[in-house]
Amino acid sequence: MKNSIGVDIGGTKVAIGIVNETGLVKEQSIIPTDLSISPFDMISKINVEIKNIITQAGLKQEDITGIGIGAPGPLDSKNGMILCPPNLPTWKDIPIQKWVEDEFSIPVKLENDANAAALAEKWIGAGQKNDDFIYMTVSTGIGSGIISDGKLLHGRKGNAGDVGHIVVDPSFGQCTCGQYGCLEWIASGTAIAREGSKIMGEKLTTAEVFNLYDQNHTDIIPYMNRVFHVLGVACVTLINMFDTEKIVIGGGVSNSGETLFNPIRSYVQSYALNPDGRKTEIVPSQLKQSSGVVGAAALWMDNVL
Repeated sequence: MKNSIGVDIGGTKVAIGIVNETGLVKEQSIIPTDLSISPFDMISKINVEIKNIITQAGLKQEDITGIGIGAPGPLDSKNGMILCPPNLPTWKDIPIQKWVEDEFSIPVKLENDANAAALAEKWIGAGQKNDDFIYMTVSTGIGSGIISDGKLLHGRKGNAGDVGHIVVDPSFGQCTCGQYGCLEWIASGTAIAREGSKIMGEKLTTAEVFNLYDQNHTDIIPYMNRVFHVLGVACVTLINMFDTEKIVIGGGVSNSGETLFNPIRSYVQSYALNPDGRKTEIVPSQLKQSSGVVGAAALWMDNVL
C-alpha cells in the first residue's frame, strides 16, 4: 500500500505523519515550532522527526512515495520556497523543499497549508461530495483553500485564498502584515487570546476566552460578538466572490463548536447576496487537527481531486 509523509508547519507547532492511500494516519508526531532558532535549524529538527516516525512505523525510506509540506504563505510552491509568512517572522526566502530533499532519497512538494487542508477535506473529509467548497482555517492565523469546479485554486505562486489579510475593521489596529484591521488580527486564535487577556487583565488561552463567553462574562461578550461578526463577514465575502456551496471551518478555534458556528450561520443567512448563497452550508472540518497532515500527504496520492 502506498505511503506518503505529510508535514504541517504552523506558527506554534509542526505536525508530521505517515498517511496511507486510504487517508489513514499510521504514525504521527507533533513538535513545537521554535522561533528562537534559525529556520535551517528548525527544519533540521523536522527532518529528524521525519526519520523517527519512518522508523517507528517499521518502514524504510524506499517505502515512502513522497513528502508533502503544508506551510503558511506567502510562499512559492512551484519553486519550493517559503517567502515571508507573518506568523514565522524570521522565515524569509527559505528553500524548504531543497533542505528537506537534501536529507532524504524521497521527492518533496510544498503547498500552502490551507490548500493542503482543503485537499484533505475533499479526499476523505467534509468536502467529498462538493466540487465547489472552501476550507477556512481559524488557528494561529486565518487562511483558506478554495476548491472551484473540482479544482484547487492556486494563483500565480500558490497563495490564492489568503483571506486572513482581508481588511475588515481598521479600528482593531495594525496587523503583523502592516495593514490595519485584518481578519486574522481580529479573529484568529492568537488574536482572541491576546485581546481576551487585555480585557481580563490576565494571560488567557483562546479556550479560556471561549469559556468566559459561554459563562456570559459581561466583559467578554461584546468582544466575542464582534469576533463572530467579522468571521461572518469573511464567510459572506467568500460566498459572494466564489459562489461556493459549502464552507468548511477547521483549525483550533473550530473546536469551540456551536458557540462559533451558530452566529456565523446566522450572519450568512442574513447577508449573503444571492438567496442561494444564504443557504450555504457552514460546517466543521471532519478531520479536525489531522487535515493539514493528511492534505500535505495527499500531494503524493493519485485521484484526490
